[in-house]
This record gives sequence, C-alpha cells and structure tokens, in this order.
Amino acid sequence: MSELSHFRKEVDHFMAHHPQSPLAEEKLEDFAGLKYFGEDPAFVFTVPVERFADDEPLIEMETSTGEMRLYRRWARFTFMVDEEEATLTIYSDPQGYDFFLPFRDATNGRSTYGAGRYLDNHRPGLQQLSDDMFEVDFNYSYNPYCAYNTAYSCPLPPHENWLSVPIRAGEKNFD
Repeated sequence: MSELSHFRKEVDHFMAHHPQSPLAEEKLEDFAGLKYFGEDPAFVFTVPVERFADDEPLIEMETSTGEMRLYRRWARFTFMVDEEEATLTIYSDPQGYDFFLPFRDATNGRSTYGAGRYLDNHRPGLQQLSDDMFEVDFNYSYNPYCAYNTAYSCPLPPHENWLSVPIRAGEKNFD
C-alpha cells in the first residue's frame, strides 16, 4: 500500500469514528469513505518559491460564513499542468509558521468541491524543503470542513489562487 493510500485510509477512519469529525450524525450512517482521484505523479512538484517581503501587510481572507481571517502572503510559485503555466500563492499564519495553500481549479463544481480545496503543512502535500524550495503534492489536496457541514467557517481561496487548469488529483466532491 502506498503512503498516499495509507493516509487516505486514516482520513476515512477519522471521518467515520473521531469525535471531531466534521460529518453530521445523519451523514455518518451512510459514510463509506471519501472519493479521490487516482494517485498521479504528474501532480507532484518540487518548486522554487519567490518569497514576499516580510513586511508586506497582512491580507484578509473571506470565509464561507462571511467572516474575515488574517493571513500573510508568504511565497509564490509557478508550475506546469497539461503544458500550461499556472501560478499559486502560499499563505501563512500572521507569524509565518503555518503554511496554507487554498486553491480553485477547473474541476471545482464538477468533480471537486465548488469552493476549492486546500493543502497545508499539517498534512502531507505541502512541505518546505528549504528557504526557497517546496514540495507540492496535489494528490493530498483536500476539501475544507465546510464541504461536509455548513456549521464550519472555511477560508475561501483568494482570486489570485484561481487556476484555469484542472487539478485532477486529491479529494473529489463529497456527496
């Protein structure tokens, strides 16, 4: 079993059995696991990042419930998908420790959650390799908790992280 397959099984177990699962009680009864694209090495990138200035002002990121949360634009990177160039911004918490990569792509609202998906450094998929290098593995991209339960308030990907290319990797729509 691959590391990704093992991780996905752990996520399904958490969703089905953990008291902090975002799934509502009525959704747990029929829960048979999340749906994913197959593992695809074409969606794993080792990328140089272009850092933003440390004194750049914090930005407000709107959430699914209309609240605002503060983030720092930490770095930007460019990569190729289906022979098309794409650029994303990695955000951090205001202190610059926790990395967060919210994004939308051409699959949203079709095969993936309409509001976008995430990668962060608390799960596999977004790993800082050095000051100016990251590994970005979209096979680990996941839905925010608001995809499962409207009681959650989830940051919405800023417009600069809306991609026109499809990222056919990671978690699919939750039905």
